[in-house]
Amino acid sequence: MSDHERIEAIAAMDIPAAAKVSNYPKPFASRMGKREKKKLGEHFGLKNFGVNLTRLGPGGESALMHAHSRQDELVYILEGEPTLVTESGETRLSPGMCAGFPARGEAHHLVNRTNRDVVYLEIGDRTRGDDVRYPNDNIRATLNERGLQFFHKDGTPYE
Repeated sequence: MSDHERIEAIAAMDIPAAAKVSNYPKPFASRMGKREKKKLGEHFGLKNFGVNLTRLGPGGESALMHAHSRQDELVYILEGEPTLVTESGETRLSPGMCAGFPARGEAHHLVNRTNRDVVYLEIGDRTRGDDVRYPNDNIRATLNERGLQFFHKDGTPYE
């Protein structure tokens, strides 16, 4: 078996946390300060979908409330009790629960309103041409050949 065919197995917790806390531009990136992601999919060189092991400290949020035009997402709760916040309401989640978000669906995010950490898996595809809407903030995003690009809702790019 050649090196490029070798299958690697590793404890997920041993994968280093992402060096950059958030791709969001200022002032939104600071809201992700209580979030730590271990990019499991990137560690293994996956190109078609991403898998993150994410830890949210008390008061943390998974992302800005958002919805994708082309990408599907799924979260699976491992530890803690986050609140799933969507455009139509809130649901308290617990270990073993999961939630899926089809493309063109409701905007959503997780918020940790407890005093202990929340740990979950997040899985999503990487469909080019995806547009992301953020109903509660002056930001939108597009995934193109240069990666995720952020704009104000009026189309002005963030720097």
